[in-house]
Amino acid sequence: MKKVNIQNKLNQFQDHWNPRIVGELNGQQVKLAKLKGEFIWHSHDAEDELFWVISGVLKIEFRESSVTLHPGEFIIVPKGVEHKPVAENEVEVMLFEPTATKHTGNEHHELTNNEQQHL
Repeated sequence: MKKVNIQNKLNQFQDHWNPRIVGELNGQQVKLAKLKGEFIWHSHDAEDELFWVISGVLKIEFRESSVTLHPGEFIIVPKGVEHKPVAENEVEVMLFEPTATKHTGNEHHELTNNEQQHL
């Protein structure tokens, strides 16, 4: 059992769209990421995904709508729902998702990283 200082972990990297694993529990991974710009449209066939905003403003676009998240807010994107995160300025987020979740679902893109490192 070790406590985790989120800000210390976030200070260990600067790149965007490359989540780092900071914990695991019950088949879930807890990840931290920095986001800036637009990600790609994708979905996860079998896994829900939670985005919790630590700092900044994150917009999650869906095909028919969008949701804007501020610090201290989160959204759970249900499995199978196509979405695209957009961060006009840098955003720091915590993600909760099953260990088997592929970074960009079934989409292959230069941003895809299914070999995320542990911090």
